[in-house]
Amino acid sequence: MLMLKVDIHSLKIAVMSWHREAVAMMTVLLTMAMAEETVAGNPVVVDSDTGEPLAGASVFDSRGVMLGVSSADGKVPFASRDAYPLTIRYMGFKELTVDNPLDSIVRMKENFYRLPEVVVNAADRQVLHLLAYVREYSTLTTYTDTVTLYRDKWVDFMIPRKKKGKFTGWKLPRILSVNSYYHFSDDNGLDSVSDRFNQHFSWTDWIGVIDRVPVPRAIQDNPFGVDTVFGKYSPTETWQRNGDNITLDVNVLADTISRRWMPGMSWFFKSHIDFESVKIRYKFTDGVVADHLSASGLDAISVNIESNGRGRDMFRFNRRDEPFYVSTYAEIYLADKEYLSVKDAKKWENYTSDPIDFSALPLPDGVPPLQPSTQQLIARVGNIDSDGLRLQIEPDRRLAGRDLTPLTTKQKILKRLKGLMGIGSHRGRDVYNGSRNTR
Repeated sequence: MLMLKVDIHSLKIAVMSWHREAVAMMTVLLTMAMAEETVAGNPVVVDSDTGEPLAGASVFDSRGVMLGVSSADGKVPFASRDAYPLTIRYMGFKELTVDNPLDSIVRMKENFYRLPEVVVNAADRQVLHLLAYVREYSTLTTYTDTVTLYRDKWVDFMIPRKKKGKFTGWKLPRILSVNSYYHFSDDNGLDSVSDRFNQHFSWTDWIGVIDRVPVPRAIQDNPFGVDTVFGKYSPTETWQRNGDNITLDVNVLADTISRRWMPGMSWFFKSHIDFESVKIRYKFTDGVVADHLSASGLDAISVNIESNGRGRDMFRFNRRDEPFYVSTYAEIYLADKEYLSVKDAKKWENYTSDPIDFSALPLPDGVPPLQPSTQQLIARVGNIDSDGLRLQIEPDRRLAGRDLTPLTTKQKILKRLKGLMGIGSHRGRDVYNGSRNTR
């Protein structure tokens, strides 16, 4: 037998040296990767003119899913490389796309636009009518399912300058025209789209306009003033004035008093829903009247809402006990402002004014182009062959020959009485005026 003599001590030293070098190399590579991901995933959003960080900017990934909002120091939520390009939206600034994951600073440019001046031509025109265009991006998430919604709609508001008889108007949005586009996905690889969904999830229906809001003294006296109002837990109102332009940022969750900014959601605030973030931003031009802000100067609104809750508390979902996470980002652009008489305002209220083709209306100034992922979703929904799908569904033959005409109140009472008395039936069918009804 051939025996090999090996220096065991030297071999151990060599193995230990190789192991240390390998561990050191892996540590260096891991540190570099983590550092690169940190730089790639957390750029800072700043104002291109002042260099100040922009808190509350909304961040969307390449699929159009909202990742969150920038922090107080302007940092965006972490995003992996496959989430790029990112889209950043901030009301009052031009929409920005971040293509390079290594960008550490993102500079946004302020977007200046102005609506035509509102003129009151007659003393009887005491009702302010606002026509607005809304873009909404919402996401509904459960344990296994994700529903992404893009919705655009035209809404209006009616605000009397003072109470005129029984006409009170409305400060919550009234929907005049709406288009919805849904994308469905789950853990099993579902990839489906539709223009309908049997569950309604949208916080924008409760986002109204504000009127006659007191302006802080620091803003009244200084055309370039800044003022912060602190709530119980954190700053609740941040006012910024630049000449005729005023921006108001409100953290509705700063304390219970701050909820007055969103009175339409008071019921939800009192329920068992866990709101993680509720922030709203207003843009005004020439909105200061004496010592308060008037809705006549409102240009735009943006809102971020993130919420957790169960189906029974949120929007009366069918799955009452299942947890739902709903996030909404919306932009509301004022398209037209006009003072009306009460008579004309009631025509708008009752839909008796001249009909409007909202699809033909030009978008308000300042509305950015849709990002590619949203355009693709709209195109997919538009290509659905709805008629073909209906033809492929075989009708329920059990409904053939049935009279489904709604019963009148008297017929319902008569049917109830016959059922109690056990009379008037013919082979299980009740007969009214020669027609048969199986209900």
